Amino acid sequence: MTTQLTSAPPTAEATRKARRRPEDSHAARGTRPGFLWALPATLFFTLFAIAPLIMVAVLSFMSWNGLGSPEFVGTDNWKRILDDPVMIRSIWLTLLLTALGVVLQTPLSIVLGVWAAGHQRNRAVLSAVFFIPLLLSATAVSVLWRALLDPNFGIPARMTWLFGDGNLFGEQATAIGVLAFVSTWQFTPFHTLIYQGAARAIPPVLYQAAEIDGAGRFRQFFHITLPQLRNSIVTSMILMIVGGLTTFETVLILTQGGPGTDTTISAYYMYQKAFKSFDFGAGAAIALCLVVAATIVSLIVVRVSGYDKMRSDMEGVS
Repeated sequence: MTTQLTSAPPTAEATRKARRRPEDSHAARGTRPGFLWALPATLFFTLFAIAPLIMVAVLSFMSWNGLGSPEFVGTDNWKRILDDPVMIRSIWLTLLLTALGVVLQTPLSIVLGVWAAGHQRNRAVLSAVFFIPLLLSATAVSVLWRALLDPNFGIPARMTWLFGDGNLFGEQATAIGVLAFVSTWQFTPFHTLIYQGAARAIPPVLYQAAEIDGAGRFRQFFHITLPQLRNSIVTSMILMIVGGLTTFETVLILTQGGPGTDTTISAYYMYQKAFKSFDFGAGAAIALCLVVAATIVSLIVVRVSGYDKMRSDMEGVS
């Protein structure tokens, strides 16, 4: 004789609880932290970024020499800088230096970052030496290269067969080349670090499958590594663009905007207007133009690359 056990059908109350459980669970609500966790950073950003930006925007409509009370002049500052040929030239020079930085640093950083993510012999030692410029400030780097490239006792003076008269700061083309080279030398390690971390996060199984299919190193690089570095490339380019638009110390120390105004970029022209001519209203207007330009260019890069539509499946995973 056998006994058959049957389970009773679930009650209506149990069915309702089972339906509510996924909706009320922590996983269904998501694992993002609440707003209170972001409050300290929000207050800090508001105090040291948003508030000064608002003050600069207000000052751009004022006439102030640093003493006394600012006087409202409407759009006079904006009309003056937009009609200033030096300002127009500085915008093009800024865009040129920014483009040179992106073109030079991006491929070099990707190659070095992928190499540093490997397991080559002496890789750790060479990577540590290569990252030394990243530890130096922009001022220290500029002073260093100003001494090394001095036309009187620097490297060009001893290698006239390569540098001619040795004065690399005497012509616009060579001066811009020096600025682009120094910026590349200093900031390439930073972007290399970004690509190194991204390359190490690529699943090794992709390369193993490619090797089974007979793909060599070059095909693996262009068909696996580069597509997997897409997010990092966009992030790195945005940082390069913003950094290029706000470059200041390098020009101040290496060329001081010369020869003449041939390397006077917008950030340096803002410094000249505000702190040399004591025209803080015009300087504030130039600063606001830089903020707007950096924001617009960054948004264009994000939109064109599709970065704003990318989502991580690992968000909130601990």
